[in-house]
Amino acid sequence: MKLREPRWPAFLPGKLVVALATLGPLGLRLPAPGTWGSAAGVFYALLFFRHVPWPTTFVVTLLASYVAVGVTGEASRRMGRSDPGEVILDEFVVMPLVFLGAARAFAGVWPEWVVLAVGFGWFRVFDILKPFGISRLQRWPGGWGIVADDFVAALAACAALHLSGWVWLRF
Repeated sequence: MKLREPRWPAFLPGKLVVALATLGPLGLRLPAPGTWGSAAGVFYALLFFRHVPWPTTFVVTLLASYVAVGVTGEASRRMGRSDPGEVILDEFVVMPLVFLGAARAFAGVWPEWVVLAVGFGWFRVFDILKPFGISRLQRWPGGWGIVADDFVAALAACAALHLSGWVWLRF
């Protein structure tokens, strides 16, 4: 099965596509844009998914990731590079996955800010190092490769976050 990129973003104005993919000035003007996109994603997760059941968060993030596939793929074509560092919509939209089930699992264990910081840290580790075959996902075509590695890195960070909490309680 060959992955096909969505065609709808081709009809959007170039400036809009690039602005969405880079989250405006976050990706274009700040150093370490992936870190800033991830940090913005933590606030996105906190504001919109804090009290949302994990299945709803997963489905909404899956849909947002599909939109990100289209936007990031189109932005990379218009920028003339594959997976430009300035494109950070992928980090932003997947960040709620890092915290799936965290509200219930960490209630009374860690303060919320610790959960957010540890989850953010684990995501950056998996996003940068791309272990466990995550790096192979970047080879998928266009926006699929841009988003898929971050999607899986977020799920790995979620598992690591929960494992961290389990270890904390046991030792």
